[in-house]
Amino acid sequence: MSSENVELRRQATEASVNSSNGRGGTRVRIDLTFPLDDNPNLFPSLGGSMSWKLSGSYFETCSCDVVCPCTASLALGATLDRCKVTLVFRVQNGEVEGTDVGGLTVAVVADSPKVMSEGGWRLGVFMDAAASDEQAEKLGGVFSGALGGPMEALGPLIGENLGVQRAPIEVKEDGLRHSIRIGEAVDFEIEDVVPFGVETGQPAKLTGIFHPAGSELTVAKATRSQIDAFGIQYQGKSGFSTSQFSWAA
Repeated sequence: MSSENVELRRQATEASVNSSNGRGGTRVRIDLTFPLDDNPNLFPSLGGSMSWKLSGSYFETCSCDVVCPCTASLALGATLDRCKVTLVFRVQNGEVEGTDVGGLTVAVVADSPKVMSEGGWRLGVFMDAAASDEQAEKLGGVFSGALGGPMEALGPLIGENLGVQRAPIEVKEDGLRHSIRIGEAVDFEIEDVVPFGVETGQPAKLTGIFHPAGSELTVAKATRSQIDAFGIQYQGKSGFSTSQFSWAA
């Protein structure tokens, strides 16, 4: 990566802390408009020195019917006129530029047009209130895409940055069930789908896909869902999960 791109990435992570968001949290705005480097691959190369790595579990719910067509391909149209989704990254182990970020959760709430590949996404991020200022800054660099990795590939699709809010995040995962609560803004649970007649009890999977959490996800359905965050409101129906996402750059 050229020194010019490194500096541009650093500039992209500069944030300004605004006044209270009205719910007792602090809103931090991160500029998500950053240039891609010269790498011809959509996902950046993991070669060279590693500046950060994250691993953990992931789950989501969206407004589409089960199974969400957008996850099969961003070029397929959503069930409704728009696809509204909440992506939950539970970081179990991680280090960003020497800072330990394990044990923290980041949730991304997005609203996109019917065909997600056309861009114009509206996107906001919840940062775990348990994170220190340094941890929040480092994770902000990763989830803005400014430090490379899978979120960088989504950068060109984002049309409006709704900012970052720090809030208490409660995540529970038990077998096939995955749930998250973020104050009064986000409360949902999904359950992995075990196909009828499958005696092993193993849930169905979607493989070979383009997704920031990985190329294979477990199919799930929402058992409860209420999302009202960053001006995005919906009740989730479809869901996906994976017990292991792994990022590095």
